Amino acid sequence: MKKGTTLILAGVLFVLAVAPLPAQSLKGMSLNGATGLIGIPTGRVGWEHSSDLGFDLGHHTIFDDDHTAYINKASLSLFRLAEIAFAYDTNRGSDNEDMIISGKLQLPTQGTAVAIGGNVQLLQVDGEDETVQQIYLAATYPGQFFNMPAETTVVVGKSFGDMGPGSEAIDFGMGFDLVLFPDIFQGFVHWINDFSNFSYSWHAVGPNAQDRGAFNTGIRIDLASYPALSRYKLVIDAMMTDALDDNRAFALGIVFGAPLQ
Repeated sequence: MKKGTTLILAGVLFVLAVAPLPAQSLKGMSLNGATGLIGIPTGRVGWEHSSDLGFDLGHHTIFDDDHTAYINKASLSLFRLAEIAFAYDTNRGSDNEDMIISGKLQLPTQGTAVAIGGNVQLLQVDGEDETVQQIYLAATYPGQFFNMPAETTVVVGKSFGDMGPGSEAIDFGMGFDLVLFPDIFQGFVHWINDFSNFSYSWHAVGPNAQDRGAFNTGIRIDLASYPALSRYKLVIDAMMTDALDDNRAFALGIVFGAPLQ
């Protein structure tokens, strides 16, 4: 991806948060289980305004020309300010079985949601066990774009561990969640995008964002916008990872969540 394209994407993502609005109720899962967009976490936790104790269960399948990954995940939100998540990533056609354990703590800010978080990635690469850790700071700012509610997220962090060449870079990502034409789709359809120089896992199926960054995009359908389901979380994802390059991959997923207290 050329530097000019990267700068244009960054500018578009920043412009999307232009006026404060109340936070959106939809908080889907990123591919590694943390509350987030596609490849990056957000500054939000799963049940921050809804329940002192809530859980999410999710599954995503990622497929490209050579591989298919199945990611099963679960998260637990605590006290409206923290979450713990677990993801199990298996790759069909190989013996690789990765586990990702993550956590996030939201800071007591107003307007912008800010969280500190991290994860531990227990990876199997070509029969060898490897471990990668990541820490990050994520900020999510609510706004609107052409009168459509939107949230913009910026993430800065660092990864450590058995990562090989290119591991000295600072982790950086940004993205947005746009409620697409709410008067027409009644809040059910979200357009989600993110750009980052790190993937959902250091051993991700699909784009190798560590090489030059990757732009991911997709549609997130919030079935809990239906009044009878509003107490729960029910999300369907259809995504394209590394959408601007020829090694793009596709992902389909579903997330269900419920408050426990």
